Order: sequence, then C-alpha cells, then structure tokens
Amino acid sequence: MTPDALADLHAAVFRVPRPWSAAEFAAFLNDGVSFLLVEAGGVLLGRAVAGEAELLTLAVAPDRQRSGIGGRLVAAFLAEARARGAVQAFLEVAADNAAAIGLYRRAGFAEVGRRRGYYAGANGARIDALVFAQGL
Repeated sequence: MTPDALADLHAAVFRVPRPWSAAEFAAFLNDGVSFLLVEAGGVLLGRAVAGEAELLTLAVAPDRQRSGIGGRLVAAFLAEARARGAVQAFLEVAADNAAAIGLYRRAGFAEVGRRRGYYAGANGARIDALVFAQGL
C-alpha cells in the first residue's frame, strides 16, 4: 500500500487525532523499525525497538468497521511484535474513542496511564489520550 493510499484511508477514518499525511507514512515505512500490516479495508502501522512494540495507528475503512478487521490486525501486530523480540506492547487512544478502547481491551491491553489534553479536538477542545500496555 502506498503512502498516498495510507493517507487517504487515514483521512477517511480520523478527525481526532488528525489524519497523517503521505509524507508521515513514508517516513515511518522507511525508518527500519516500523512495519505495516494490511488487510482488505484496514491497515495497522507498528514498530518494535529494544524489546518494546508500539501500535502507532490502526485504520479500518468506515464501511468495513465492526467486521473483525481491527481485531485481526491487532492480533497480527502482537504476533509480529513478538517475532521482532518485543516483550511489551504499548498504544495510545483518544479517551472518547469507545470502539477502539473496547477493541484494545478485548485484545488484552490494559490502561496504564493518561495524557491529559493530549489531542486537539473540534473547536479547541482538548481530549485525553489513554495509554494502554500488555506484556507479550
């Protein structure tokens, strides 16, 4: 999947946090530690470094949401993270994104922190980021 296609999908899914640009995706894809997982209708970008993995972003096309794609991508992320030597995985999610929070909890993640006002929402509102982790 090209950086432009990734940016298009991300823009169709995200308002908060803001969608990523093609240049941002290209930078991750070329950094040597990030990895892209793709399933029809969805993508997950992660990275693994020094025993830790981070789920950077997960996007499922609006017309494909709630079909299991997100869960399969998260499971594939955890498997890839283990294969790359990670012993712990992290992610952050907007506190108002109930669907994503549920997905991550079902995958075994637990909330370990909160970044107050981390994301910029509509009309200048600030939204907390929840930090989730799990051992691998």
